[in-house]
Amino acid sequence: MSESSTGDAVAAAATAATTGNWRRAGIAGAAIGVIAAGAAAGVAIERMTVGRGMRQKARLALDASGPYGSLRGLPGKALADDGTELYYEADEVDPEAGGPRRRRLFGRKAPAPVTVIFSHGYCLSQDSWHFQRAALRGLVRTVHWDQRSHGRSARGAAQAGPDGVPVSIDQLGRDLKAVIDAAAPEGPLVLVGHSMGGMTIMALADHFPELVRERVVGVAFVGTSCGKLGEVNYGLPVAGVNVVRRVLPGVLKALGSQAELVERGRRATADLFAGLIKRYSFSSKDVDPAVARFAERLIESTPIDVVAEFYPAFVEHDKAEALAVFLEVPVLVLAGDKDLVTPSSHSEAIADLLPDSELVIVPDGGHLVMLEHPEVVTDRLADLLARVGAVPAAANVGPYGSTAQPGG
Repeated sequence: MSESSTGDAVAAAATAATTGNWRRAGIAGAAIGVIAAGAAAGVAIERMTVGRGMRQKARLALDASGPYGSLRGLPGKALADDGTELYYEADEVDPEAGGPRRRRLFGRKAPAPVTVIFSHGYCLSQDSWHFQRAALRGLVRTVHWDQRSHGRSARGAAQAGPDGVPVSIDQLGRDLKAVIDAAAPEGPLVLVGHSMGGMTIMALADHFPELVRERVVGVAFVGTSCGKLGEVNYGLPVAGVNVVRRVLPGVLKALGSQAELVERGRRATADLFAGLIKRYSFSSKDVDPAVARFAERLIESTPIDVVAEFYPAFVEHDKAEALAVFLEVPVLVLAGDKDLVTPSSHSEAIADLLPDSELVIVPDGGHLVMLEHPEVVTDRLADLLARVGAVPAAANVGPYGSTAQPGG
């Protein structure tokens, strides 16, 4: 899809919502929602070559054949400070997997293992870390959780009803603290966050700096930002950017209030939706169609009212000062060089504020770089874990594969 056609879709959505034409808003809602969401997914089927029926059958076949998102761990629930139930899963260390051996003296409690906590991005779920989870399974204790209103977590209690309060990145930071308290109440921590997940980690540091100083031994920021997201142009021409910035908050709020109608429109325009989200998720031309379809499913599962509910939080996000808490911690900052949602310049800004961090810009990488180039992301993450002693330097992190075609 060209930049001009994307800009037209944005303008169409804005016009539809502001004129009260909800059918058009429902159809165009897919486009505006993805542009706003900024953590969208990929598409498996190119709309130029086959009919709608064939594309639908192909999507179903890809859904059935792909193993992505199938990994499960020991389930648990944490309770946020507003009563929202947050779902998480823990993968424990396998003694036979070659993890670091720990000495235990007679009569003394064994030290708590390092726990790596993965926080996912906007409109995704814990399953977006599929490749990294598969590679690290058994080698180190990991916790994967679903942010409020995403995945298997409950809808945000504070956002419910007519008197609901907007979601904030600060709230997400407190949610992460609740997950830590429930899933890893003691022992060293490594925090890994993609996009909104990285912002969540920054909010945790802002509100609980002592926790970071006392327990966090490593951090990875993947495709994220510490602020100024209101300046991102999403790869759109000037006219499209101006439309987005002027009307997007109101459009999303209106679309969110008509969620059922918009969801019907989004399903009816699956091809447009798929093309847009592919553009905003991947840069490579040869991403495995099954991986792209898996990513598409992740965002399909995010209701439009959740998309609308979260968007204002990103415009307000500013945690540059909070990064100072990580100055004494080994930090990995990684981004795709063609990320249209949180451009690599935002990762460079984080690295500038953390001069001892490792900055990795992945060539031909989009926003969902951990799915698009899992081998690179897993390799750098494994190196960080080795540096902080979470896994042995010589550990084999397991198969993580490539999503390029052919071969897989």
